[in-house]
Amino acid sequence: MTTTLARPAGPDDRPAHRDPNVLRWLGAYSASAVGDNVYYIALSWAAVQAGTPTQAGLVTAVSAIPRALLMLGGGVLADRYGPRRVVLGSSAARCLLVVTAAGLLLATSPGLWALGAVAFLFGVVDAVFLPAAGALPTRITGRGQLARVQGMRGFATRLANVFGGPLGGLGVAVGGTAGAFGLAALLIGVSLPLLWAVRVGPLPPDDKARGAVLAELKDGLRHIGRDRVLRPLMIAIALVDLGFVGPMNLGLTLLAEERGWGSSGMGWILAGFGTGAGAASLLLTLRGRVPRAGLVMAVAELGGGLAIAGLAQVTSVAAAAGMALVVGLLAGLGGALCGALVQAQAGPAYVGRVTAVSTLVGFGVAPLTFPLVGAAADRWGTGPVFASCAALCALGSLLALCTRPLRRAELPR
Repeated sequence: MTTTLARPAGPDDRPAHRDPNVLRWLGAYSASAVGDNVYYIALSWAAVQAGTPTQAGLVTAVSAIPRALLMLGGGVLADRYGPRRVVLGSSAARCLLVVTAAGLLLATSPGLWALGAVAFLFGVVDAVFLPAAGALPTRITGRGQLARVQGMRGFATRLANVFGGPLGGLGVAVGGTAGAFGLAALLIGVSLPLLWAVRVGPLPPDDKARGAVLAELKDGLRHIGRDRVLRPLMIAIALVDLGFVGPMNLGLTLLAEERGWGSSGMGWILAGFGTGAGAASLLLTLRGRVPRAGLVMAVAELGGGLAIAGLAQVTSVAAAAGMALVVGLLAGLGGALCGALVQAQAGPAYVGRVTAVSTLVGFGVAPLTFPLVGAAADRWGTGPVFASCAALCALGSLLALCTRPLRRAELPR
């Protein structure tokens, strides 16, 4: 099924990295992403101070529950009211929540229940924010710039990961946990005037009558099910995310501990991954389009999965950092192309709902598997766990390779 996206406000042929409207969006996205990183560091630190490491882990993971349960509804809201309006409202709510957390810490010593409530509510707002944030790029640039915008978004995410950690640590050192929460709120707040200045085109017409949220959600799922590219793409994304998130988050910590590499070794591995992912994003930003995007995406994801399995087999920090660089390069390229294909293929009235489905597993379901990953690594070691997760990544990639419409999918020029 061939679809077209609504023409955004502004020149359609201007490269995205030279478009002031896109750059305003990029600034807003970057500030918000850095603020998110600072927020999670502040929350983790406050939870560790208030309880045991296990309790702190539960507090930081609780936000994944509402994301998993409510994200599909967030996609409906993005399509109904427009992604820019939803991003503005949810960003303001996120800022208010973090300010509230800072106020609680200044006024008293909140227990784990209060911190857990903040984390849970942040997850509720995230369930609305994430689909809208993912759908917004289709409304601010032309169809031929989707890959470039995804590259810019990926590069901003990597920079946020690099700067968010030190800024969060600095906030804790200078102003305590309350100061770190305040810094996070300030960064998220900076995104609001930039988002307000972003121009978007009118909402695309929907050929279905607007009804209840559940009815619109079912309509979006039917839209995915009817599309010969979106249907296998959603399954492939879910499998790859399930295989990727566990080992590349909790798994790396367990691997560094098992090998005796320490926190410095862990830092080098993360630096390798971030460098590779950033390089892939920068490549897409500058190139703007990759021919045979479906095939390149599948091959890159397959190579990334194999590199994840190899990561648990190396014995030195240098080799692990090099392998992590390969993982970042291939997974970053494959992930950006996935995002561009999702937005290019989704009908203009369905982008929010399709984006919600594509991000559900990575942001909502996969984090809930961390206890399972930890228990499996404790029983069998990191090698089998990494190999099993890599097999899931490979399964999703092979599905893409074996599905002709997806394998031959192209990005618009």
